[in-house]
Amino acid sequence: MKTKIYLALFSLLVVSMLLLTSCTKKEIAPTSTVFMGGTRGVVLEFEPFGVEENNIYTIFDTETFPLEVTLRNKGEYEIKPGDVSVSLLGPSQKEFTGIASWELKNKDTLDKISELIIQGGEETITFATDAKYAGEVVGLQERTWFSNLDYNYETYLLIPEVCLKEDLTDTRVCEVAEFKNFHVSGAPVSVKSVEQSTAGKGIMALKIKIYNAGSGKVAKQGQEFGTREELTYTIDDADWECKSGGKVDEARLITGEAEILCKLKEPLAKDTLATQQIKLTLQYKYRDLIQEKLAIKESAR
Repeated sequence: MKTKIYLALFSLLVVSMLLLTSCTKKEIAPTSTVFMGGTRGVVLEFEPFGVEENNIYTIFDTETFPLEVTLRNKGEYEIKPGDVSVSLLGPSQKEFTGIASWELKNKDTLDKISELIIQGGEETITFATDAKYAGEVVGLQERTWFSNLDYNYETYLLIPEVCLKEDLTDTRVCEVAEFKNFHVSGAPVSVKSVEQSTAGKGIMALKIKIYNAGSGKVAKQGQEFGTREELTYTIDDADWECKSGGKVDEARLITGEAEILCKLKEPLAKDTLATQQIKLTLQYKYRDLIQEKLAIKESAR
């Protein structure tokens, strides 16, 4: 008798687990048929200071050297002239001569990546052509150069088929309560998932999870970087309203993530049954930092 009871309980447990699994909605990763995709925006690298020795750029104390960085746009937002600010950090400005400015902006438009421009647009920014170490070198002196990068950027999210269904018992055309396919442009702030649900009778809702996919910091355009990472966003349909943390059209990233909830302002008309494409644009300023070491050798006297 006990064996039969155990078998019955085991069978009930298996069936319950199967039902639970079948009812669990699965997140959908972004597809890449509309955008090139990726999680990079503007990347920065130092141009060579001199000859490499033991993987470190090395010069003599009597030599001058070029001080340049190259910007490359690896995402899908076109960078306009003046949108990028690059500054030199690290060594004291008193230690080097020949550097006219320690902070410069891009002068050219940096094209986004595309099928025609796979590598994206690029520009080399020159801080000095003949920089020189002004201090005294005994044996070998090393200095680590840092370059800080601030730039404005945007991320585009397309949700091709948002289900507009007033009668949820109608099984035709589309499904409301599910994770949706979406497309997201190449950018350092990206999208993890898009889930549709309802927020009342006839009111469609979209839960959009965003995250900082890069190693840098995020701020609102036009504001300074601080301890809070915030951004703004817009939706392309005035019938919808989006909030995050109770704030309209702006979000704060907590540990690099945020959730945006978009809802219809008014219930759907009776018998509405259709699909609609929705576009959300994230706007922000991004900051990143690179470094490169320079070794300065004492020359023979």
